[in-house]
Amino acid sequence: MRDQLSEIRVKGLDAFATAETSETLESLRQHYLGKKGVLTEILKGLGKLSPDERRELGQLANKIKQLFLQAIEERKEGLLDKASFLEIRPDLTIPGFDIASGGLHPITQMCYDLNDAFRSLNFEIFSEDEISSELYAFDYLNFPPDHPARDTMDTYWLEGTENKRGAERLCLRPHLTGASVRYLQKHGAPARFVYPGTVFRNESTDARHERAFYQYEALIVDRDFSFSSGLLLVRTILEKVFGYDVPVRMRAGFFPFVEPGFEIDMQCSVCNGEGCHVCQHVGWIEVMPGGSPHPNVLRAAGLDPDIWSGFYINIGLDRLVMMRYEIDDVRLFRSADLRFLEQFK
Repeated sequence: MRDQLSEIRVKGLDAFATAETSETLESLRQHYLGKKGVLTEILKGLGKLSPDERRELGQLANKIKQLFLQAIEERKEGLLDKASFLEIRPDLTIPGFDIASGGLHPITQMCYDLNDAFRSLNFEIFSEDEISSELYAFDYLNFPPDHPARDTMDTYWLEGTENKRGAERLCLRPHLTGASVRYLQKHGAPARFVYPGTVFRNESTDARHERAFYQYEALIVDRDFSFSSGLLLVRTILEKVFGYDVPVRMRAGFFPFVEPGFEIDMQCSVCNGEGCHVCQHVGWIEVMPGGSPHPNVLRAAGLDPDIWSGFYINIGLDRLVMMRYEIDDVRLFRSADLRFLEQFK
């Protein structure tokens, strides 16, 4: 085997030194050093030898391998020096091409603008995984066991966990609200934070609905926080984002995780309140539900509802972008149509 290795060393070094092209050099590398190469096959046979022979011949084979690798690198440099880069002479008088510039997706830009607005009010930015569980998505949020949102027609349960319960039953998060409990369990109160992200629901798509869409939630937990302060927060944020005083209205609404609950509508900017298919011809469009965290939610987070209260809102980020740019179909955001997206550079 020692003579065989010596012969491989001489032939290999000579072959690498005389290779005329990069393709030939690569072919030789595969022949000698590839998974089924000559030297590799030698190394595979070392197991049949005695320990002393295995050690001696193994060291010799590895030395030859290093010599081959060095010879390959030296030949590569030689081939580069030999190549003529002036065989094709460019015409330097031809004008260049504009480099296409990218831009932020309008939803991403809106998210950044909201982050800046909330940071200016001393809010923390929080995020969590897109996979949640029944425990955080429903149980901790006061959803009753028979609530229709738990059904597979609304929630995407992960295969293999759909028949389990609680923390073992996993799903693509149907909303962001479970993050509030997770945050409060870790950080406690008082708290002031926002958490943007994508959510997933098995819905029929139309001009206002998608199966995957963005939400932007905000939560304040403090002592004796009033609804009027919360409404002022909503007006302030919308004014910062849109650059003008946005007409809004608050109406009662039921959600298991808040008590009392409400829905915030803003005047439809597509039709300026006159009525269109986006706002279903009522002049207003719902952009965020909310309310005060339900006592059961606070208890799940380890807080005493007799001491702590708060204010919660869930901003429909996609709809807010529709209002900002007067877009009449939410499906355009994920159409990957550059004619649409290039308008927002």
